[in-house]
Amino acid sequence: MSDKTMTAEEVVGRLASGTTIGIGGWGSRRKPMALVRALLRSDVTDLTVVSYGGPDVGLLAAAGKIRKLVTAFATLDSIALEPNFGAARQRAAFEMVELDEAMVMWGLTAAANRLPFMPIRAGLASDVLSVNPYLRTVTSPYEDGEELVAVPALRLDAALVHLNRADAQGNAQYLGPDPYFDDLFCEAADTAYVSCERIVDTADLLKDSAPQSLLIKRAFVNGVVEAPNGAHFTSCVPDYERDEAFQRAYARAARDPQTWRAFGVGAPPSGSWGRFLSGDEDAYQAAVAAFHKEEK
Repeated sequence: MSDKTMTAEEVVGRLASGTTIGIGGWGSRRKPMALVRALLRSDVTDLTVVSYGGPDVGLLAAAGKIRKLVTAFATLDSIALEPNFGAARQRAAFEMVELDEAMVMWGLTAAANRLPFMPIRAGLASDVLSVNPYLRTVTSPYEDGEELVAVPALRLDAALVHLNRADAQGNAQYLGPDPYFDDLFCEAADTAYVSCERIVDTADLLKDSAPQSLLIKRAFVNGVVEAPNGAHFTSCVPDYERDEAFQRAYARAARDPQTWRAFGVGAPPSGSWGRFLSGDEDAYQAAVAAFHKEEK
């Protein structure tokens, strides 16, 4: 079994402009933010992003990296609408495919099972079909003759996910209350990269947790990155909760262009870097620590 450990920069070095990337997690929960920040620092752009959107989508949109977004929402959970996403949508910065939450799940399921589509009921008698005229319905070939939505497979070139623990071979474990479909993202992708709070020996994965916590199998993983606090500022329970103070500061900054230039990263052509994204991951974590000292 090969050692698949990598750095975040090595992961991003395998990604290409114009590709389709799935990002795991949910809203502002267990997002692979260290990998997203590495992607921000790269020249990779013109992306199709599939995500249950949170600050991953917001930051990539603010930096002008997204060409097309496939999502059911973009939220910070305790703040209803992701502000950088909202601003980007208002200026029509990217193409949008807005699906029902279940449609995203079943689209990933179809891709994971190498099927062209999945027949489902979600979306029927709703405006999802109106705003996505490319969607088709199919009729059950059995006696019921039921009409169903044919959700197309959401096939990914690459998936980025963050879990609590992983071993060097790519087996990955979640310890919180929800898997957030991270396994489907990995199985729906040609390549998948897992960041984690800590890389441990394989034998230690089940030392304190049940077998069902082993969400992702090594066969579906191409690289593993040890990234302590790598989901910040989203939550990664039980390791840590969402950094609400920092998230509020992020949201305030995103609502004002001048404040945002000092805080984050501007879209091309300026591409200006602010306080928290002007360096590497170590610099980011140091800036966050300094922010909390100032808040006390």
